[in-house]
Amino acid sequence: METFFVVDPAAHNSLVYAAYRHRGFTDSEAHAAARFCEMASTYGIRTHNAIKALHLDHLFGSGIGGCVPGADVEKRPCAFAASEIWNSNRKLGQPVAFDAMDRCIELADEFGIGQVSVDNAFHYLWGGGYVMEAARRGYVAYTNCTSALAEVVPFGGKFPTLGTNPHSWGFPTQDAVGFPIVIDWATSTVAMGRVQQFKREGEQLPPDAAVDAGGRPTRDPNEAVSLLPFGAHKGYGLALINELAAAFIGGSLPTLRGRAVPDGEKSSAAFYFQVIHPDAMASGLFARGRTQQQNLEAVLDDILGHGNESALLPGQIEARSAQKTAAAGGLLFTSAEIDSLNELAAECGHDNLRGEPCPA
Repeated sequence: METFFVVDPAAHNSLVYAAYRHRGFTDSEAHAAARFCEMASTYGIRTHNAIKALHLDHLFGSGIGGCVPGADVEKRPCAFAASEIWNSNRKLGQPVAFDAMDRCIELADEFGIGQVSVDNAFHYLWGGGYVMEAARRGYVAYTNCTSALAEVVPFGGKFPTLGTNPHSWGFPTQDAVGFPIVIDWATSTVAMGRVQQFKREGEQLPPDAAVDAGGRPTRDPNEAVSLLPFGAHKGYGLALINELAAAFIGGSLPTLRGRAVPDGEKSSAAFYFQVIHPDAMASGLFARGRTQQQNLEAVLDDILGHGNESALLPGQIEARSAQKTAAAGGLLFTSAEIDSLNELAAECGHDNLRGEPCPA
C-alpha cells in the first residue's frame, strides 16, 4: 500500500509556474502548464503530472529547440467553415490544446461540429484532461496526437517506428452517472511515463509491455528501451491511425521525432481535436418516446445491468481520484514524487514542496 502526502495546490502550481518561467516560457504558457499539471494530479494521472511534463520538456523541448517558449500560433487558410488548421510553431502543447478545444466548442456551437488540426506541435501530455473538460461543458469530444518520440515497435516488427499515440474520447454523462465518461488510452501496453513511474517506485512492468536494447521482452523498467502495442495487431492499428492523421495534417516521418533531423525534414508532432454538440447527433427517433438524455441513461443502465453492476465505467477511477483529492484538501503525491518535484524546485530556485501525510 503506497503512502501519499497532501500538497497544497497553490504551492504546487507556484512551483510548476516557476519551473516553466525559469526555462523561458511566458506568463500565460506557465499558467497553462500549471493548470494542466494540477488537473492531471487531481484526477490521479501520475504518469502525466508535473514530473513528466517538465521531464518531457527537458528531453525534447525548450533546451534543444523542440519546443519554443513564446511562439505564436498561426491559423492557416482553410476552405471549410467548421474546421481550422493551426501551425503552432512548436509552442508549448498544453496552452495550444486548451485553446484548440475551446475553439472546437465555439465551432460546434455554430455548426454542430468543430475540428482543429495542429501541425508543428509539442506534446500536450494527457489528452483525457482536455476531452474531460469539454464533456463537463456538455459536449462530445475527441483528440489524438503523435508522440514526442517513436518508441513503439509495430506488430510483427523489430524497430520502434510508432509513438505511444493516445486516443481520448469524452462524453457528457455526468447527469446520468455522476461524472463524464472518458475513454483515454495510449496504444502501447503501457505509456513510457508508466515505465518511469515504475522505475521511481521500484516496481516491475506487466508482461509483454516492453523490450530491452536487444529487442527481448523485459519486465525491468531499468532495461526497457522500447514499448509494445497493446492487443497485438489491434493496438498497432490504433497507433497507426494517429500516424496517418498526422501525415494528412503535415507530420513527417515518425522515426525522426526525438532524433536527428536531416535538412528539409521536420520532427514535430501533430494534434487533432474534434467537438460535437449532442443536439447535432440526435435523430429524435428514441424508443418509447425517450429524450436524448433519457435514452443515454437507459443505455448505460442496460450496459451495467444483468449482473454487471460492479463493472467500472471509463473515467470512474479518475472521478474517484478527484473525490479523494477533494477529501484530502490537496494534491496527493508519494514521497518519491515529492523528491522529484523538489529537484525541479532546486533547478529554478523555488522553495521545496512539503506534504502532510494523507489521512487513511
